[in-house]
Amino acid sequence: MRHRQSLGREFGWLWAAFAASAAGTWLSLDAFPLIAVLVLHSGTAQVSVLSAAGLAAGALIAMPLGPWVEFRRKRPVMVGMDLLRFMALLTVPAAYALGGLTFAQLVVVSVIVAAANIVFTAASGAYLKALVRPDDLLVANGRFETTTWTATALGPPLGGVAIGAFGPLTTVIANAVSFLLSALGIRAIGGREAPPPDRPAQRFTPADVVEGWRYILGHPHLRPLFFNTGLVNALIMATMPLLTVLLLHDLRFAPWQYGLAFGVSCIGGLVGSRLVRPLVTRFGQHRVLVTAGTLRACWSLGLGFIGPGPWGLAVLIVVEFGLILCMGVFTPVFATYRLAHTATDRVTRTLSAWSITSSTTTAAMTACWGLLAGLTGTRTAIILAGALLLATPLLLPRRAPAPQAAPREPVGEGA
Repeated sequence: MRHRQSLGREFGWLWAAFAASAAGTWLSLDAFPLIAVLVLHSGTAQVSVLSAAGLAAGALIAMPLGPWVEFRRKRPVMVGMDLLRFMALLTVPAAYALGGLTFAQLVVVSVIVAAANIVFTAASGAYLKALVRPDDLLVANGRFETTTWTATALGPPLGGVAIGAFGPLTTVIANAVSFLLSALGIRAIGGREAPPPDRPAQRFTPADVVEGWRYILGHPHLRPLFFNTGLVNALIMATMPLLTVLLLHDLRFAPWQYGLAFGVSCIGGLVGSRLVRPLVTRFGQHRVLVTAGTLRACWSLGLGFIGPGPWGLAVLIVVEFGLILCMGVFTPVFATYRLAHTATDRVTRTLSAWSITSSTTTAAMTACWGLLAGLTGTRTAIILAGALLLATPLLLPRRAPAPQAAPREPVGEGA
């Protein structure tokens, strides 16, 4: 019988913390828009502002924090970001209980949570690289991916039940508690963390803020992935609101059918994350990265041709399952590849720059595709996004890195 590979007690606690926060995040999916609509009676424009402001403003606030985190121990930063999100989210039910909840508060909390998400993700990536052996990074990222898709499949339906039974603020409280549990899990890792990289200068300069982007754009293996993942993620996320309108409004699917299709499709992510290790063992990391990255761009076009009735629902499930299956394979390989090709003293700034770019691009693309749908129609806008996705594999790194080669440092790199 094949036994699960152990990555140690420290990774076990990190994984448990990740699982807690992932469960809370997906349980509370769309909680703020629901609160804005059901509690504050906000309109469509305000809900759109709420979604975009959190991404854009949060990314702006997080921008100077990457260099600051780079030269500090990562575990205290992760705990701090968890506690910040815990306290920020708890202000929402507290204000509601006191009769003082406002739309402005929802926006401010969204911004704080978005900024903390970026900082936490960057710090945790650097911490993971220091915690596990390079040969175990793929296994670790595969377990994170399996956990993510499990939470994605189960969280929204359970959250919907909780909201129906106890109101929209219930899942916000659950999400806040999940960040507290994450902080406790990270704290329980114990031991001494490896010291951070030495800082070559005493003061931060504007060059420190943009160092992550400079490193990515000067790196032959990271640069194509940076453009590929940013564009693919933005195009997929930009069409999600349009797909909801198409299915629930235009095609008259019932909400339970929409939820069923999404839940069944998430099984693809579980399957994909379990296939990662055998696929990489057999075909190699680079080939799996390029193949899965290419295949994940081929499914979204089909979303524009979904029809009504049972056959339309079946097509939706097949298309989403295929897309999520490919994402389940691609994401852990991509995460491992990115960490492996990032210098140890550049990990936090690189991941921060990556997350900031992804957030701002997604926010801008979502706004543009909303306008495009108003001009051309919902289905046409979805088809156009699917067609553009077909070109994104051209941005994938075509050449595998030389074996045993150290990550290449960009020319002219400074402090």
